[in-house]
Amino acid sequence: MRVLRRGLPVAVALLMACAAPAPADAQPEPAGDFLLVSVAPAEGRSGVTREALLRCDPPRGHADAERACAELDAAQGDIGRIPPRDDTYCQMVYAPVTAHARGQWRGRPVEYTETFANRCVMAARTGAVFALDATA
Repeated sequence: MRVLRRGLPVAVALLMACAAPAPADAQPEPAGDFLLVSVAPAEGRSGVTREALLRCDPPRGHADAERACAELDAAQGDIGRIPPRDDTYCQMVYAPVTAHARGQWRGRPVEYTETFANRCVMAARTGAVFALDATA
């Protein structure tokens, strides 16, 4: 009877440890308007991938968050509807980059992927959304 009494607390402790839920690996999505934006060299090209979490209430997390959020607001969150800049002249250098954005705008999911001939063309067509550093 003594052995059973000593072993009972150990058995209960083992059962409790096994019944504990495992920690979740995935982090919840942020609330409000947000886009995880990235610019990467096109497939087969070398270079550095840059990314940022653009938040718009208030604007933050991005080199030009205020302008990017204003452009997204005017385009109702649709990056493809951002008007191209007429005052930009890009060199005809082929250095393709792929721009990707995923998140939500006004409660609607946003998914955008486009490959551009170079960073200048990308900036002319997408405004500040993918301007991830001061030189972009």
